[in-house]
Amino acid sequence: MNKKGIVSMLGVSLTMAVGAAMLASNWVETKSGESDGDAASVVVAALKIPFGETVQASDLRLVDMPREVIPEGSFTDIEGLVGKVINQDIYPGEVVLTHRLADHMGGSALAAVLEKGKRAMSVRVDDVVGVAGFLLPGNRVDVVSAQRGEGNRRQVTSETILHNIKVLAVDQIASQERDGPVIVRAVTLEVDPRQAETLVEATQEGKVQLTLRNPLDKDDEADDFLAAQIPQITRPEPREEKAEPRPVKFRPAPVQRSVQVIRGTQSSSVLVRD
Repeated sequence: MNKKGIVSMLGVSLTMAVGAAMLASNWVETKSGESDGDAASVVVAALKIPFGETVQASDLRLVDMPREVIPEGSFTDIEGLVGKVINQDIYPGEVVLTHRLADHMGGSALAAVLEKGKRAMSVRVDDVVGVAGFLLPGNRVDVVSAQRGEGNRRQVTSETILHNIKVLAVDQIASQERDGPVIVRAVTLEVDPRQAETLVEATQEGKVQLTLRNPLDKDDEADDFLAAQIPQITRPEPREEKAEPRPVKFRPAPVQRSVQVIRGTQSSSVLVRD
């Protein structure tokens, strides 16, 4: 092969190589643009944020995620989350969701994590009432009321007065990280105003006992309402006193008599009443 042919082949090879490089570069740029279009920035925790903590900007960071895997209720802006309160532990790298935050309007952080319409109420407990220290924030309990009879002090009656009540804190611990038994002196429960009144009455009239529930045991929340209404349902309706009918006095019909009067050749009858 002469030199002229070799040069021609090198020229063709170089041209094909440059064209392939340009095609590869365009393909990479196209895919990169498509990838950027399918991704979005999401707010995640930069470190562990414990329950009840107020969110700081340094606690969060932004990461890019494919749009199809971004969970509903996530955030794209860090500034809008600063100052909110965490109502459940959030771990590093976890996406921050709406239901894990509560607005902090002042006061304690515990008040911010209460559900709307609920109240926090503490009950004094011991190692027995507190289920031997195995109660943790986030557990669900039933409240049993025990009372002694007035006439016979040995007679004790018990009744479950509240069902499926959430434990907010044990002593002054609201974190759910503890997993071992600890004897506590007070348990804070989440109740509505009506349940709070029922609980106060039970603690004043006798003694209350907490029973730990299985988290999979989902009772109808209406049980408390129905239990409170049982005395009203079973109470007999007041009887209406009916007035006794007055005796009716019957008067005998007047007896009518007639007298025949004869005047000469004429006669007539005249009625006479008694």
